[in-house]
Amino acid sequence: SQYEQTRHNVGFWWLDQLASDFGLSFKTESRFHGQLIQYTNPEHKVWLIKPLTFMNRSGQSVAALANFYKIPAENILVIHDELDLPAGTVRLKRGGGHGGHNGLRDIISQLGSKDFLRCRIGIDHPGNSKQVADYVLSKPSATDRENMMAGIDNSLRVLPDVLSGNLEKAMNWLHSQ
Repeated sequence: SQYEQTRHNVGFWWLDQLASDFGLSFKTESRFHGQLIQYTNPEHKVWLIKPLTFMNRSGQSVAALANFYKIPAENILVIHDELDLPAGTVRLKRGGGHGGHNGLRDIISQLGSKDFLRCRIGIDHPGNSKQVADYVLSKPSATDRENMMAGIDNSLRVLPDVLSGNLEKAMNWLHSQ
């Protein structure tokens, strides 16, 4: 809870916004080391998970859920903060390395795959690599938070395309914002 309003928690802001939009609430599921929502509509069954592990151990939660429900890595979307993008800029990509992001490093390690989809929400960079840890664990300025929330709204607009496999359409729209 001490990191709830920090840049490093922008993925949870995204999940909270989606849950709010659907009128759903997270429930703690100890077997998945996190808070979970299962949402089903006629086309899709979706699980939303907010790991309750340390942030750099998110893979434990993601892998527990994926293994239990037999979800292949290709069907997983990880929402995370991205230092290398301006605050509020959102990019989708499939696969890739961890780029120094310890949460992604753990997810890749625990899943045994890097082929999951990523929704990268820009939090900006402090300008000096020695300041990164303090920066990501601090609250953003009001302007940066507003930009991040706008980015979250934009990324949620393309979620139906992402779920339907229209990734190129989602990326074209989102990346032009």
